[in-house]
Amino acid sequence: MQRVTEASVEGEGESVAAIGPGLLVLLGVARGDSSEQADRMAARLLALRIFDGRSVTDVGGEILCVSQFTLLGDTRRGNRPSYTAAAPAEEAQPLYERVVEALGAQGGRFGAHMTVSLVNDGPVTLALES
Repeated sequence: MQRVTEASVEGEGESVAAIGPGLLVLLGVARGDSSEQADRMAARLLALRIFDGRSVTDVGGEILCVSQFTLLGDTRRGNRPSYTAAAPAEEAQPLYERVVEALGAQGGRFGAHMTVSLVNDGPVTLALES
């Protein structure tokens, strides 16, 4: 999750979503993640006080949430990451969509190759785990 002044995502040469000041959430769904974990993650993201002691909702910020299975890549052995910890698409997509909805966020295209652009708002990048 990154605090941004702006962020956007493009897919297949067209704009998919864009936000102004707020949060860019790169969401990785692991095998076995549950709807309860998705709900808790969304609640934590909405409550994080990283805008001068206030949350994204307190400051009226926007949220862009992009599915990012590569966050679950295991690089401990060899030169090729293993993605076996990532949930298969049929398991991950409903949880991703649940988080996007709970956040009231714009989203990318699940499973598509996308180009994500962002302008960080200060050095604020955090990893949250459920």
